[in-house]
Amino acid sequence: MSLQTPSPSLEHPLPAGMRDLLPEEAAARRDLSRTMLDRFALHGFVLVTPPVFEFADVLERGLGTLDPADVLRFVEPESGEVAALRPDMTPQIARMVATRLRDRPLPCRLGYEGTVMRRLSGRARKQRQIPQVGVELVGVAGPEGDLELIGLMVDALRAAGLEEFTIDLGDAGVVRALLAETLSPEHRGALTKAVARKDDAEIAEAGAAAGAPYVDALRALPRLSGGREALVEGVAFLARTPASAAASRLLALFDAASAAGLGPHLSADLGEVRGFSYYTGTVFHAYAPGTGDALASGGRYDELLARFGLDAQAAGFAVDLDRAREALQAAHVGRERAARVVVVGGPRDPRLAAFRRGGTAAVAIGDRAAALKWARSWGFSHVLDGSSWVDPQTGAPAAPPAAGDTTTRGGTTQGGTTQGGTTQGGTTGERGHS
Repeated sequence: MSLQTPSPSLEHPLPAGMRDLLPEEAAARRDLSRTMLDRFALHGFVLVTPPVFEFADVLERGLGTLDPADVLRFVEPESGEVAALRPDMTPQIARMVATRLRDRPLPCRLGYEGTVMRRLSGRARKQRQIPQVGVELVGVAGPEGDLELIGLMVDALRAAGLEEFTIDLGDAGVVRALLAETLSPEHRGALTKAVARKDDAEIAEAGAAAGAPYVDALRALPRLSGGREALVEGVAFLARTPASAAASRLLALFDAASAAGLGPHLSADLGEVRGFSYYTGTVFHAYAPGTGDALASGGRYDELLARFGLDAQAAGFAVDLDRAREALQAAHVGRERAARVVVVGGPRDPRLAAFRRGGTAAVAIGDRAAALKWARSWGFSHVLDGSSWVDPQTGAPAAPPAAGDTTTRGGTTQGGTTQGGTTQGGTTGERGHS
């Protein structure tokens, strides 16, 4: 019996939930991140970079009690203190605003980019490392702040190339008001999970076990979702309950967002309970075809800054770059990519410097056949052999890259055409933001 040589990818396996990004994936994620961060900056959000881990007690202050199974912890060698890899960046931003940025006037508009680490959970998530970009808005009360962030989320998703997506609005205050303070934490947790599953029988059973006073209202929440008509029905149904104010607040936000032109992207859910425990009011999630879960989520957390010594209202959201990339791929949105040239020549060929001065990536390979093979493998768009331009995909003559032309979008070049892989009069590539 002959022994098969193992695949090179299996010789050095990665820990569960971790993965490499190869050049095409890394470039797509970088471009998507840059597009969104640039959009955030246009709205006045400035970039900060929190550390990848902090002392666990700092994160616990922001997130509440952390389950050791949910967070990757370790003992920090220098101090002997327990540290944790961040499962969320919002508490870190809250700490920064309440301490190092405390003397700056509000409102505070901050953007960030980085990876959070969470345990693997559910069938939809296969990765433990979650790349994000996001924003936090401190010092602007709802609904003004909520509306600003919802509008920014829509603007950023459109800028990335998405057109078909839904922003699902909810309010954490609805379910919170219906769970009486007299209930034990265990009963409150069981009811919250039942509402999250939208399981009427489970809600009834958990409510009976807890002796909850508003079981009928909790049982109605799963059907109070959809468009504005569902919110109107919910406001009427909850009018005589402690959730009346939160339901009315959500309807008012929905109407304000619709008046701002966001109506085609909106839906609502009065029974929305997902998210970290720090949410106090509006919560929102973005969904698009092709993703297994929300590609962006956020909400209002008016009590979080006080845990770090600053009494200020705040809200924010984060975009999961992997989920956003899935949505863009499902929508067949390609990634614009500038022309990159392989020159058949030596490393001191003067044409290399000329291309680079003009902003075009260029490398040299001495042999034409090797240059064509290398360009195909590494995604370079053009080969220049002497004075002749060559399409690396076909080896056929090609027009030179034209400065200022955009690149392919789903196979068709804007400002030039791509026929069977041959570029005519434009730069080439895939427009696959992610």
